[in-house]
Order: sequence, then structure tokens, then C-alpha cells
Amino acid sequence: MGLFKRIGSFFGAKGGPQVIDTPEKLAQALGAGYETHSGQRVTTSSALQQLVVFNCVRVLSESIGMLPCRLLKQTGRVRLPATGHRLYPLLTMAPNSFMTSQEFWEMLVACLCLRGNFFAYKVMALGNVVELLPLNPDIVIPKLKDDWTVEYTVNFKTGQRVLTQDEIWHVRLFTLDGLNGLNPIAYARQALGLGQAMDTHAAKLFTNGAVTSGVLQTDKSLTDEAFDRLKNEFQGEHMGVANAYKPMILEMGLDWKPISLNAQDTQFIESKKMSEAQICGLFRVPPHLVASMEKMTLNNIEHMGMSFVNYSLVPLMTRIEHRIQVGLLSEKDRLTHYAKFNAGALMRGDLKGRYESYGKGIQWGILSPNDCRELEDENPREGGDIYLTPMNMTTKPESSDADKTKA
Repeated sequence: MGLFKRIGSFFGAKGGPQVIDTPEKLAQALGAGYETHSGQRVTTSSALQQLVVFNCVRVLSESIGMLPCRLLKQTGRVRLPATGHRLYPLLTMAPNSFMTSQEFWEMLVACLCLRGNFFAYKVMALGNVVELLPLNPDIVIPKLKDDWTVEYTVNFKTGQRVLTQDEIWHVRLFTLDGLNGLNPIAYARQALGLGQAMDTHAAKLFTNGAVTSGVLQTDKSLTDEAFDRLKNEFQGEHMGVANAYKPMILEMGLDWKPISLNAQDTQFIESKKMSEAQICGLFRVPPHLVASMEKMTLNNIEHMGMSFVNYSLVPLMTRIEHRIQVGLLSEKDRLTHYAKFNAGALMRGDLKGRYESYGKGIQWGILSPNDCRELEDENPREGGDIYLTPMNMTTKPESSDADKTKA
């Protein structure tokens, strides 16, 4: 069905033309979104209106956004920050004139979670990327040509342009064709649609005052006038959450028999929990990070936190790091330069854990005191660049030489 036919059928529906006053209605008119068996149309906007989806995307985005990302240069076995490279301030401070690096990384991860792809236009100067301008994934169409090169059709407000991969930075989730990242919202639309349906159902229950709902019963026959008066009075005075538990004045032998809502019998609460657990699994976010503390203990929360870093954040970080190396560095620079997120920043709130790890690093010669002070944004101290070696771990070469002399 063409665009104008879809809009025409939307306006020509039964009951007269409908007003398009929400993004969801516009998406329905344009045929956007994904149909589900629950009857709900799932879009990015409607999915985000589910609290658990919003929380999962926010946790992932802000966790990556808070991590420092630095460009490093490796010379032999020595790795040092590449502060002189044009790309260094883009990754650590501001990728463009209107965003900080934290906001940029948050947006990137949010696009991956909700669209499966992130696109940015590369502003070049003298062969180096000097600015990254994020693009709405909805206006970009990637295509793999017959010569195995990639082109991107971008629908700007000023018109359509076809750009090459030298002009577009493309980060994607796991893919089946090597080019387009799979959209989590599209593939999980059934679970998300079920969550939307349950939210709508719960809202309507409370709107109609289902908590104290019941029936009015009488043995007498009511006239049409009495029935209409009773109906109007009851709806105006006793329906809705604001009117809950208000006393009723009954006449003509009317009797009120309340009917309580049995959530266990309808399995509503259990279904809601199952839907939220499936969504947490979709984004690989531990339930306790989205305020679901059921079955959580002090022991398993610690392990869940470690699992979150290893299996939720690390895959995203490595995906972005590799795309920086391949998509933002020249062929010459990518042989010696690479980007790295510092996941140690996740321990910033755990003072005891940081200091214990520093102590072990100094004890085993992995870190020097000045290395630890640098991680804590402290100035170096005199004599703090010494790396210790435990006496019981040395080979004592001087002893071997002395034994050879005596022999």
C-alpha cells in the first residue's frame, strides 16, 4: 500500500477522520512500527514508554558514557596516550561543537539498543577526522554494492545524498549480512507488544476504578429516567481512582455487591514479571539495575554486577573500539593507534575495592605508586615510580654466579 493510500485509509476509518496528535498515530498512518499478535503496534517511542525498556537503555548508555575513552599509540611494547593526534580530543572531550564525549557515547549506545545501528557524518580536514556529526538512523540506508564497497543513501532535509564509507562512520550490532545491525526492537516486538498491552490493561483497570468495582442489584424494575440518573450519578461520583472508597447513597432497594480483582487467578502479575524479565534478557541487563530486587541477595548481586561488565558492557566497548580503529583512523595510523575504554572507572564509587586492587598491583610489581596516583587524579610523588618485586618470586641470578665461581 502506498503512502497516500495508507494516510487516506487512516483518515477514512469508521467514525470519521482521526486527528494525528501523537508520534504513535503518525507511525500508524505511515505504516511505521511493527505489528504484534497482541494487537499493539511497537515503535521505538512506544517501546521506550515501557519503564523497564527505558531503564535498560539508560543503564547501558550511561554506563558506557561514564567510561573514559582514550586514543593510544603503541611503539614496540610501550603504549602511551596519543595526545598529539587530531582524533584524541574528539574521543575524550567533544566529538562536535554541541555534544560532550559522554553525551555522544550515550547516544551511540542508545541507537544500538533501539535501532541496531549508529551513523555519524565524518568532517575531514587534511586527511583527519575533525568532527563527528550523529545522524538519525531512520534517514540512512546502507547498501553493499557489487564491487563490495558500501554506500549510504542519506535523506537530508536539503535533499538526498549518496555517501561512501569514507564519509560515514557506521557502528552496528551483530549482523546477518555483514552490513546492517539487527534491530532489537523489531526482533523482540512480540514481548514488547505484550508489555504494552499489559500496561494499557492496567491503566484502564485503574481508570475505571476496578479496585472497588462491583454490581448494583435490585429486584425492582427501573424506569429509563431512573436508570439514566443512576448511571450518571454513579459514573460521576464513584468511578475512577480519585473517587475510590467514597460512600454511596442507594435507593429503591438497590444493593451494592463488590467484586474484587484476583490478580493471582488472572496471572496478571506473573505475566508482567515474565515480560520484564524477557526485556532485561534482551538488553542483557541484570534485573537489580532496573529496580527489580526479587530473588536478589548480597552474594548474587556482586556476581550479577561482574556479569554485567563482562557480558553487557565489554561487547559494546570492543565493538566501538574496533570501529574507531577501522573507521576513524587512516590505514597508516591504525597499525600503531587504537582506542580503549577504561572500565576501571566503574569502580569509582567503591573506594575500598579500588585501594585493595592498587595494593595488590603495587605488591606484585604491576603498578607503581605514581601509576595509582595518576588513576586517582593525584600528582606524582618523588620516588613513586619504583616497581616492586617480591623476594620470593625472584630468580636470584647473583647467587647462581657466586655458585659458579666457587665451583
